[in-house]
Amino acid sequence: MHETLWFLIVGAVLVFMGIAATALRQLPCSAAMFYLAIGYALGPPGVGLLHIDITADAHLLRVITEIALLVSLFAIGLRLRLRILDKLWTVPLRLGFLAMLATVLLLTLFCVYGLQLGWGPSLLLAAILAPTDPVLAHDVQVHSPGDHDLVRFALSGEGGLNDGIALPFVTLALAVCMPAAAQSGGALNWQIAPRAAWGVAGALAIGGALGWATTHAVAWLRTRHAQALGLEGFFALGLIELAYGAAQFAQTYGFLAVFAAGVAMRRVEHRASGGVSPRKAIGTVDSEDVDATAANPSKAHAYMTESVLGFTIELERIAELVVMAMIGNVLANLQMRLFTGQTVALTLVLFALARPVSVELSLLNSAATQTQRRLMSWFGIRGAGSFYYLTYALEQGTTRDLTPLVPLTLAVVAASVVIHGISATPLMNWYHRLRGRAS
Repeated sequence: MHETLWFLIVGAVLVFMGIAATALRQLPCSAAMFYLAIGYALGPPGVGLLHIDITADAHLLRVITEIALLVSLFAIGLRLRLRILDKLWTVPLRLGFLAMLATVLLLTLFCVYGLQLGWGPSLLLAAILAPTDPVLAHDVQVHSPGDHDLVRFALSGEGGLNDGIALPFVTLALAVCMPAAAQSGGALNWQIAPRAAWGVAGALAIGGALGWATTHAVAWLRTRHAQALGLEGFFALGLIELAYGAAQFAQTYGFLAVFAAGVAMRRVEHRASGGVSPRKAIGTVDSEDVDATAANPSKAHAYMTESVLGFTIELERIAELVVMAMIGNVLANLQMRLFTGQTVALTLVLFALARPVSVELSLLNSAATQTQRRLMSWFGIRGAGSFYYLTYALEQGTTRDLTPLVPLTLAVVAASVVIHGISATPLMNWYHRLRGRAS
């Protein structure tokens, strides 16, 4: 009977995803809010079918969230269809590096002097909360390849970059929290700067090279020999795993490598399509002979890339459901008070002070207008990335030292899912109307 209930629940949720996807785009709410509520309802306050303990199950939660992030980062890279040296890239690069660094600094200072935490836990909490989320930001991401709106492109690129860049800050913070473990476990020490530089540069190079090489290889097999046709999902998953594994083997940042692989694959398609949109490059597809399109030299790159993108977007939606339901169930089983004076203060400071100040500082003398900067300041969505690094820290550190950070992190994530989920659609609709009137 227990298994039967699970089949019924999972089936109903999946059908709901398919039915409600279009309707939710027009409403001031997000699918993540429903998934969070579903996970909570599956816990003790509801039907009591699922009991996830974030401390005891930290390893499993970290692995599942890691997989979700990899799929999402690859999908984001595939959406960013732009020349690598285009000036538009400077805005997400500023947000991904400079704004994140400023956020870590500001949050660390607030946690030390405002929340009265030690320097190690303060730095760790700041590093956990600094990355923006690549999984939840559907309404503020680029709508399709070739969408070059500054706000959507910048927020998408930022989400693809800073989940990997957060790792050295988290590792450094763990070393500060546990100096003995740092000495024996090889945690970052005085070599953090060169290791971080190699981690970023190496990951981007490895991911970019693998994305470029594998895309060219598959396209060559298709156009020259009519081989390797179909099963684009296997290609997508294989490239994700290859990029992540190679980056980890080289001791670089795997999240960045997967994002770079997606960007490189899109870049190959962009050049092969001659600048026209992927849909125009593909043209009409004969449903009775799809392989003819896949092997056509003028269509192969666009068809393959769009097929991979469609597959990863569906995986991304499933990943969002799983991660948000897990977080909701963790909240339901949490033995600590979630919303306290500390958690409310931290949420307000992050959303209303640290994020806006960091964005403004990082975008000085940029092409972004004041309206665009304010939108980018507001949509610093926190979610799967922060949850991943929380479970990563719990897995690496001692429970006693890190337990106080659990309700602080989860409160910010829950607040972000609700507040940003409610505000995303109306604010982006207002922004689009504003741009329409200006043009």
